[in-house]
Amino acid sequence: MAGTATKSENRHVTEKIGIVGAGIVGLAVARELAQSRGAEVTVLEKEGRVGAHQTGHNSGVVHAGIYYPPGSLKARLCREGVALLKEYCAAHALPYEEVGKLVVASTRAERPQLSALAERARANGVPGITELDGLGLREIEPHAVGVGAIHSPHTAIADFPAVARRLALDVAELGGSVRLSHPVRAIRERLGGVEVLAGRRRFVFDRLVVCGGLGTDTVARMAGYPGDVRIVPFRGEYYALKGSAKDLVRGLIYPVPDPRYPFLGVHLTRHIDGEVLVGPNAVLAMAYEGYQWRNIRNFRQILSWPGTLRMARTHWRTGIKEIRGSIAKGAFLKAARRYVPALTASDLERTHGGVRAQAVARDGRLVDDFVVDVHGNVVLVRNAPSPAATSSLAIARHIAGIVPALVR
Repeated sequence: MAGTATKSENRHVTEKIGIVGAGIVGLAVARELAQSRGAEVTVLEKEGRVGAHQTGHNSGVVHAGIYYPPGSLKARLCREGVALLKEYCAAHALPYEEVGKLVVASTRAERPQLSALAERARANGVPGITELDGLGLREIEPHAVGVGAIHSPHTAIADFPAVARRLALDVAELGGSVRLSHPVRAIRERLGGVEVLAGRRRFVFDRLVVCGGLGTDTVARMAGYPGDVRIVPFRGEYYALKGSAKDLVRGLIYPVPDPRYPFLGVHLTRHIDGEVLVGPNAVLAMAYEGYQWRNIRNFRQILSWPGTLRMARTHWRTGIKEIRGSIAKGAFLKAARRYVPALTASDLERTHGGVRAQAVARDGRLVDDFVVDVHGNVVLVRNAPSPAATSSLAIARHIAGIVPALVR
């Protein structure tokens, strides 16, 4: 009969999926769901451009998977993500350069931890890992010093904002849309779907995936799932090397990380545009977008989470050290000269920084692994710090595999 849908037509109704956040992870998720599931995707972004926050404020390093506990989600998705990202950049003529990384032990006391790190990297399948003595590391970085190092020759650098812009184009080409300047104002689950108010529009989706980064907690509360971890922002500040000082660093020079923290310490990083960055530190910010000291917009909300104060009580000495580095250029210079002693104060000039969305548990524990929760029709990416940009395409596949399938 005319006007009557068949059972076959009903089974092929296109699912509608909303994604909150147009950073590299949110855009990768949107592309994957449109490509693998044939979903009609809509990305909602409060800013006027894609990749406005963490994606656009990082050092551009494509991590190889050295640091992460074997078997963790980070370790698996980082290794998968590197391969996918390298292939994606090649397919779209996006910058990707394997400049290599040295993780340098500056004292003999750090040698055992360096060896353990090398074993972890091999367990994660990182290719080409070699352990070097002080002479060997200078063959890689002639101006660097240390008692030993791990060399990861395939660690790379990329232009993550450019990747994000390309992903947004992919979403559009797959029939989806990226709605900029559409801040989410309300979320309501209803039978079989999710209703979202964003900007001045009302959207109805079958599923909603929240990749909100620094805004994760705000969106999670709107959805009715505040969760057992909360985002605590840490500002990372950088200096850039000036003039001929850039020639003192060929690739990436990192310290042996402190195992108590998910931060890697002040390091020297060659950027895809030739700039060499020194940093970042990790200073507790008082605003989710606290790129400047004077921004304390969210301090009540941040300090009201019990985990924030418990974390501060445990790590206050390190916190003071990081603040000192933020205030005094000399502290940054001292950290950099530990590995490249030829640097002088006149070689460093302050440049842009960023803010990292770090999940903290109620007991004050800094959550190290990626965390993704599913609540009915809502999927929440609770914690996606570094190496999320490296892992973005693999994270997208992982999320696509756990977004509940649409049943009509």
